[in-house]
Amino acid sequence: MSDAQLKTIYRYPVKSMGGHTLNATLLTAKGIPGDRCWALQDDAHGGIKGGKRFPAIMGMSAELLDTPSQTMRSPPVKITLSNGSTLLSDDQDANDRLSDAVGSPVSLWPLLPEDQLAHYKRTPPPPGTDPIDALRQVFGRTPDEPLPDLKGFPEVLIAYESPPGTYFDAYPLLILSESSMAALTTSTDQSNFDVRRFRPNLLISINEVGFPEDQWAGREAKLGGARLKLDRICPRCIMTTHGFADLPKDPKIMRQLVQQNGGNLGLYASVVEPGEITLGDTLELI
Repeated sequence: MSDAQLKTIYRYPVKSMGGHTLNATLLTAKGIPGDRCWALQDDAHGGIKGGKRFPAIMGMSAELLDTPSQTMRSPPVKITLSNGSTLLSDDQDANDRLSDAVGSPVSLWPLLPEDQLAHYKRTPPPPGTDPIDALRQVFGRTPDEPLPDLKGFPEVLIAYESPPGTYFDAYPLLILSESSMAALTTSTDQSNFDVRRFRPNLLISINEVGFPEDQWAGREAKLGGARLKLDRICPRCIMTTHGFADLPKDPKIMRQLVQQNGGNLGLYASVVEPGEITLGDTLELI
């Protein structure tokens, strides 16, 4: 493939909140240390939830106050609410303020050990819920649009909101190319295809048109000192259409994603061999 270079590294300390960029990082079996190391629990209905359940979370941002380590996977975090006020993870009123901001009772949780299965358990849908209608709602699909192909996702996600011991939706890394963003932006007359909507970990610069990362699925790749497995294309959900910060709510985002690329954008990846990565590193398919 054409020369593919690491353009930006993103870390999101709290699931579904905005994060920050890094110049370099270690990639481990659990991805970028400190990425999604905190999350909100729905105290009214149970379960770890993100922007799909509480869109207001997406208008918040978070930064770590210490360096993550093997013994401290969830360092203290500072959260900036959408109104500009801030709170710390150890503030006594942190959960009350987050609940007010979200509009529902929630609590902030660090990562728990993976054997604490009850913490990660997926909450069952309300009685009488039609599973197809539920999927259409989650993925923002209209009745005439196809649902995403979910075959091949980790079976553990049937019972758990995330792989136990993590707060990832499915895999520890999400890769996105600037070419894919450009393809979406130039194919439409509106400009709401902002990278903040899509929450990549690794943004790749590559001199190709269209959606080049779609062709990488199932391969392995070297990036800096790490070796990655490029697991599968990422089917996008309704989170991409939510409004936050200066971005308006826009259902047309999903319409355009479906029309241009089957509702997919980016590539899920896992780490086969840990290693350091730095901006400018080449992504080399194996």
